[in-house]
Amino acid sequence: MDTMKAARLDVTHHTLNVEEVPVPTPGPGQAVIEVKAAGVCLSDVHLLEGLIAPQFLDSEKVTLGHEVAGVVTALGDGVPTLPGIEVGSRVLLQAGHRLPNGRILTRGVDYDGGYAEYALAQAETLVPIPDDLPFEQAAIIPDAVSTPWAAIQTSGRVRAGEAVGVWGLGGLGIHAVQLLRLIGASPIVAIDPLEAARERALAVGADVACAPEDAEDAIRQLSPRGLDVAFDFAGVAPVRAQAMASLAPQGRLVIVGLAGRPIEIPSDTAFAYKQLTLRGHYGSEGTDVHQLVALTRTKRLDLSASISGVFPLEEAPEVLERLARKDGNPIRFILHP
Repeated sequence: MDTMKAARLDVTHHTLNVEEVPVPTPGPGQAVIEVKAAGVCLSDVHLLEGLIAPQFLDSEKVTLGHEVAGVVTALGDGVPTLPGIEVGSRVLLQAGHRLPNGRILTRGVDYDGGYAEYALAQAETLVPIPDDLPFEQAAIIPDAVSTPWAAIQTSGRVRAGEAVGVWGLGGLGIHAVQLLRLIGASPIVAIDPLEAARERALAVGADVACAPEDAEDAIRQLSPRGLDVAFDFAGVAPVRAQAMASLAPQGRLVIVGLAGRPIEIPSDTAFAYKQLTLRGHYGSEGTDVHQLVALTRTKRLDLSASISGVFPLEEAPEVLERLARKDGNPIRFILHP
């Protein structure tokens, strides 16, 4: 039996080790992808630490990695004819898929992901990518780019000219700023305690970037009536309180950062009087990923600055430690099998 290397999380003991496992064989409707790049996400760190746990995993171990790009090497029986999908195609993998019963399974969480030399995927989750889009950039589109895109388009329903605040300028928040600029949000206020993160936000299109203690004044100067939309990518209670207080009448607060903690509304009277909206957001749909690939194809979206470092698969445990420490203020580290 052919084997391959894979970085496997033991969800019981919270350990991550690179192991030899069988190379997957495609079943009906499935494809095997030779992984060329896998993004390292903070949620992978949270899985390792036990702060979040798989909901539908049927074993004690799982191969991490929900941001994956590579080349199709095999197709199982019954794979429908899909444009641009055949053996040899360059593809990225959507971060998960929805079952007929509505349940969403996430790659690298509920089933094996892309921290491996090969990955197994449902054929309908494959998205062709242009020849000139590097695998490293393609890999991060699912989640790092598609989650903020869906939060902006679907949950936040941001329109051109609306005033928007982004709290938390990590891998998701920084792409939110870039995408908000792309669709014409104005002004864009970026908030983060780290100076390097604020400087990065200015470079990708924020009108102002400030520390949390300066956010109230910055918002008042740029948008005296308040923000039309506020995004919490930090998952921190004080952020949510500040973001909610910054909203204009009929403003929307979108919660993307997860902390597993209660959400408090300080005053139901103020919340109701201002007709505010609080919405949760999780992940993205296949249409979001296809839209973003199209934006890269037409050069509307450039993700080259998002790749903070590339490392061999064998160093996966050390790379997750570096991300947990925010060593080098990364947007996305990439693993190369």
